[in-house]
Amino acid sequence: MLSKSQIKVITRLKQKKYRVQDGIFVAEGIKVINELLESHLELQQLFTTVSFGTALEKEQLITEAELKKISFLKTPNKALALFKIPQQQAIPTNQFVVALDNVRDPGNLGTIIRLCDWFGVEELVCNTETVDCYNPKVIQATMGSITRVNVSYIDLESYLKASNSPVFGAFMDGDNVYKTTLPETGILVLGNEANGISPEIEALVTNRIAIPRFGALQATESLNVATATAILLSEFKRGK
Repeated sequence: MLSKSQIKVITRLKQKKYRVQDGIFVAEGIKVINELLESHLELQQLFTTVSFGTALEKEQLITEAELKKISFLKTPNKALALFKIPQQQAIPTNQFVVALDNVRDPGNLGTIIRLCDWFGVEELVCNTETVDCYNPKVIQATMGSITRVNVSYIDLESYLKASNSPVFGAFMDGDNVYKTTLPETGILVLGNEANGISPEIEALVTNRIAIPRFGALQATESLNVATATAILLSEFKRGK
């Protein structure tokens, strides 16, 4: 049976300050939890309505009613687990890196992490204003890809200044990406959903690229940042 203190500890993890304070994040659903259990991440506690059959000493069987009290989902999905937030790893040099500048939507970040995983991008760097990758909505949207992508929160401006890699930025007025020769290593910067790449980061971009519009009216203002990421990563990986 869930105690009041357990419920309080879990539900407050919706807020970043408590995730940072406790060093714990929430994952929900059988598929997502299984992905995380098979990774390097350390399980803190598993609350589930159906046994995982793993003889985990940290598994606690609960009722559907109890799961509803702690779940962040509209429709709880059989299990909720607490995992320890790992230590941030060093960012390797001479690799292809995706960099995010003020991306705020959890669904967008989760999708971008999945895209990095799909396209074999192991390094995702974010400025400190980008949404927390351990936000429950982000974890849910990654569908386990968070275990295979190294996400770092850094001073993005300082990082770009110190890098010797070419820096590609996505802009509406950039060069047509389909006609641009793209390298195997470099940094691809994507900006905020509403405002794009900030002026400070824009000044450090060495190659401005764009996804051209083909519609007759060309009335669409811009692409969703996750959609743009998918198209650009596909182009960077084409023929590699």
